[in-house]
Amino acid sequence: MKATTISSIMLAVAVLVTGCHKAEDKNGMGPAQEAGKAIDDAGAKAAAESKEAAANANAAAQQAGANAKEAAHEANENVKAAADRAGDKMQQAGAEVRQDSKEAAHDVKEGAKDATAATGRGLERAGEKLQEAGK
Repeated sequence: MKATTISSIMLAVAVLVTGCHKAEDKNGMGPAQEAGKAIDDAGAKAAAESKEAAANANAAAQQAGANAKEAAHEANENVKAAADRAGDKMQQAGAEVRQDSKEAAHDVKEGAKDATAATGRGLERAGEKLQEAGK
């Protein structure tokens, strides 16, 4: 064998031996195992954070839906109450208009009575004067 081939083989063996060397202070894991564990740990952490974020988003969406439903119910109740108050005020206004109309009609009736009485008295006096003038 040639010297370059033997030295190349020795170099390759040396690289393999140092690359596959397991450090004893790292729980008996080699570099590839450590890299794999780091990737697994990062994936598990990302999955847990994603799951937590999805749960938080779901809870927020449910709360927003409940708040919107409650707000719609409250608005509906407010509209009903306002309509009831408006109806009551219209009824009260109608009653006041009817009362005012009755009072006005009564006043007209009394005025007509007074006018009729005054006309009757005037005619009676005129009649008396005609009788006195005819005597």
